[in-house]
Amino acid sequence: MDRIVIRGGRRLTGAIPISGAKNAALPLMAACLLTDQPLVLSNVPAVADIASMANLLAELGVDVARQDAADYGQTLTLTAREVKDITAPYDLVRKMRASVLVLGPLLARCGHARVSLPGGCAIGTRPVDQHLKALSELGATIRLDSGYIEAAAPAGLVGTTITFPFVTVTGTENILMAACLARGETVLHNAAREPEVVDLATCLVAMGAQIDGIGSDTLRIIGVDRLRGAAHEVLPDRIETGTYAVAAAITGGDVELLGARADLISSVMDSLAAAGVAVTPTNRGLRVALKNGPVQGIDVMTEPFPGFPTDMQAQMMALMTIAGGAAMITETVFENRFMHVPELCRMGANINVHGASAIVRGVPGLKGAPVMATDLRASVSLVLAGLAASGETVVNRVYHLDRGYERIEAKLVGCGADIERFRERRDD
Repeated sequence: MDRIVIRGGRRLTGAIPISGAKNAALPLMAACLLTDQPLVLSNVPAVADIASMANLLAELGVDVARQDAADYGQTLTLTAREVKDITAPYDLVRKMRASVLVLGPLLARCGHARVSLPGGCAIGTRPVDQHLKALSELGATIRLDSGYIEAAAPAGLVGTTITFPFVTVTGTENILMAACLARGETVLHNAAREPEVVDLATCLVAMGAQIDGIGSDTLRIIGVDRLRGAAHEVLPDRIETGTYAVAAAITGGDVELLGARADLISSVMDSLAAAGVAVTPTNRGLRVALKNGPVQGIDVMTEPFPGFPTDMQAQMMALMTIAGGAAMITETVFENRFMHVPELCRMGANINVHGASAIVRGVPGLKGAPVMATDLRASVSLVLAGLAASGETVVNRVYHLDRGYERIEAKLVGCGADIERFRERRDD
């Protein structure tokens, strides 16, 4: 099993290119099932979750053609000329929760779908009940059998008004795609407003969908008989942007994030500014540097967009471990998302968890230690802590990291970090 070794204490300076957003690319890839024409997606990050989705789509009969970019990313041409299988098997779906995004498109186009209940990071239950309830309101018959979702709508889906009881990003995306081929009008109330949802809706419109209210919490979709192919560039990854912004701050560095967009991370920028970190637009992206003196402790609460993203909670906590004073981090989106706390404490952090909140009291410095990654964002928080720590930090189980960060070692080394990956040797 791979591990990453970091010898910390180096100030990061230079430029880091920001890859396309994994969480935008995954639903966009699933959207190829809605048409028999090619969907061309550029700026797709080369990460493990993308490869998992590509494997799943190929299993369903999608022709997946890949062209690597010169430096980072890739272009995928996805052609679902004929859907050969409506079953998304457990062996593929268990690796990634986003696999459930094929459910809506399969059901809308084929009238049937059989999708394994999803897996992914162990950061809470993250049930798909809202997906299933909304699909049943669109006229589908849903039943669970031996760990699979069996969905049927042989006469097609019919538009209706759906109100999500709480904000769900993948639920919004799944139902949005399904509604594009439903008969009549579908109205989604309390829809997720995340940039990744906006990116999906924009692509669907390019494919011929009729969607109003993009970017708001109410989406109106007029179903059409068929969608066409399109070309779409995936938006830059706001979580990767925030992660490398924290990397600059935690090392006292000065880094330009190439291709980053301020409008996607306004809440993170506000929090960093309150902590004493300047994030300023440039003609190539965003520049991140400390203002004056050390980082200061701040309070952060995760919320749906446009609030502070749950996917940046672990990274912000890592930054707060070396801040002046105390900070309180409150997680309102997912339970079980403080599993990185014991590992940060192994490095000398002073963190106490009380229910959904963690009190972080800044320490003068962290010390390198062997640590274990538990999920995608927790793993990168340990890398960030390692960059700031004295001595050597060894991060184990880095396959979590590979799910969402494209060539993270190369990007950090390019700014002066001492970080290296070691691959496990296996005897034949």
